[in-house]
Order: sequence, then C-alpha cells, then structure tokens
Amino acid sequence: MLSMIVIDNVGSSEAEPPLRRRWLCLLLLLVLIYGSHAPLISLTIVDGRVPFSPSSCVLLIEFIKLVLSFAALVASGNLSGLKISAWTVAPYAVPALLYAFNNNLVVFMQAYMDPSSFQVLSNLKIASTALLYTACLGKRLRLGQWLALGMLVAAGVCHSYSGLEGEASDESAVRLHITSWGLLLVLVYCFISGLAAVYTERVLKTQRLPLSLQNLFLYVFGVGINLASHLSGGGQQGFFEGFSALVWLIIAGQAANGLLMSVIMKHGTGITRLFVISSSMLVNGVLSWGILGIQLTPYFLFPVVLIGWAVYLYYSDFFFPCWIRCAMELLDFLLELQVL
Repeated sequence: MLSMIVIDNVGSSEAEPPLRRRWLCLLLLLVLIYGSHAPLISLTIVDGRVPFSPSSCVLLIEFIKLVLSFAALVASGNLSGLKISAWTVAPYAVPALLYAFNNNLVVFMQAYMDPSSFQVLSNLKIASTALLYTACLGKRLRLGQWLALGMLVAAGVCHSYSGLEGEASDESAVRLHITSWGLLLVLVYCFISGLAAVYTERVLKTQRLPLSLQNLFLYVFGVGINLASHLSGGGQQGFFEGFSALVWLIIAGQAANGLLMSVIMKHGTGITRLFVISSSMLVNGVLSWGILGIQLTPYFLFPVVLIGWAVYLYYSDFFFPCWIRCAMELLDFLLELQVL
C-alpha cells in the first residue's frame, strides 16, 4: 500500500531504486511508530491509570528531539557560516503555540461532548489540512485526489465508529452527546491542527536552512512551552516516577517519530503525512487485537479497503479507465476556468 506513496523530489520515477526503498522503509517505520503508540500506552496502565506523568513524558520527548537535532547539526559541520537572526527563529514559535493551544483545547472541549464523539469528528482534520494545503501552499489537487482524501476521512470515521459498537451494548458506557459549542470547538480544533501542519511545512521548505537547525528551533520552543505546562501543572508526582522500560520505549519511539516526520514535511508533503497517520490506524487495530486481546469488529475491514483504495487513487494515474480520467481532467479544467 505505502509502496505507491511518492515523496516529492525523491520519489519520482527517475529516482534510483535504493533511494525509493529507503523512503519506503521510512514510511513503514513511521506507520509502525504511530500505530503502536496507543497500544503501548495501554500496556503501561496500572489500576486503571498510567503510572507516569504525561507532562513529564512529553517534555522528555521534546528534550530528546532537541538534543538529537543539535547533535545532528554538529555532526553535519553546518555550524560555520550560518547567519541567524531573531526574524529567522521567530516563525518556529508558531507551531509550538498552535499545538499547545490544541492540546489544551482537547481537554476543555470534553465538557461539551463525549470522548467517542470527539474521536469520530476529529477525523475532519484530514479535510481541513487538505483545504489549507491547497489554499496556503498553492498546491492544486486533482479531482481524483480529493476523492482519495474523502476516503481517508470516511476510513477514519468508520474506524472510530467500530470502537463504539462495544460501548453501545454497555449500560455503564457514557451516552453519546455533543452540544453546539462542542461542534464549534471540534471544528476549531481541526482547523488549528491543519494550520499547524501546513504552516510547519511552509516554514521548513521556504527557509534554506539545514533540517537539523530547523528542528533545533522547533524543539527549543517545544521544550520551553512544555516545561511551562509541566511546572504550572503542580502535580505531586515525581518527574521519573512510574517510568519503566516500556515507557522509555514509548519515549524513544515518539522522539524518532517527530524527527522522521520532519523529513517528510521538508522533502515530501503534508498530504503524505495524512496517509501515514491514516494507515497507522490499521497497525493500531492489529496490535490492539494481538497484544491487548481487543476483539476486532467487521467494520475494521471497511477502513482497510478505503485506505488501500485511497492510496492507490491518490498516487496512481492509472486507477480509472482512460475515458474516466479524461472526464475528470476536463472537469478539473472547467472548474479552474470557473465555467461550472
């Protein structure tokens, strides 16, 4: 499935096979890290709660990414000759602020909806990211590509809904509900999520700086904001309390995930990131079944088909018969001329 995903500038048909294989390995590794995150956290739960401080974990992840970025910058020998100003660094504060705002918004909006409704509706961030991608970066998508992204949204909704089947039969489960304020807040959340991703991609691509230096700027602000959040939390739990080998594995995986995803954002596209995240749902489901013993429902097969179809449709020029592709190209042309 992921072997069809093309990374701009490196995944073209002219690229050497070894290079394409490396990008495929990168995508598969990202899907595995994303998909294994939630099941691994579930394995750490003791007496219905995680034994460690989530804010400590996030802060440590940001700090490790910062240290690794600095080490990569030093090892590359790109320190000499760099001219850095406050105007160069300032744009990297925006993504950190946007993500911090969204993290707090998720907690705040729980008062206006149940967690399951949020899980389903949050898939709209795929659509918001695609819309902002075309509007802010000037990237034009074909009609077939829009259809593929719509399939990703449908796959996400179906995957989220499949987890509600068991809750529906549980009398103690929280009743599904959402208020008008909740709907507004989840739309704001999806917009901010898409804006942060598109803005980060734009900054990484427009500034001609080494990626390791750009990551350094990003994670300096990330560490600062998460440190402030951790200190303001005022929790009584020790910083490393509850840390086990499994927790350190989660931290290492998420640190690697952040650094590898920056490569996708720098040399690929935010759309590729969406496909990676959507494909990780399948890994999440399989690991939850194999490790946690969670029963998969028949709904699980539907997102599998949708995601595979979406990948093929988005990255293949030969999915439809010739006459359908010609009709789509004609419709795209008419829409561009604003005839329709």
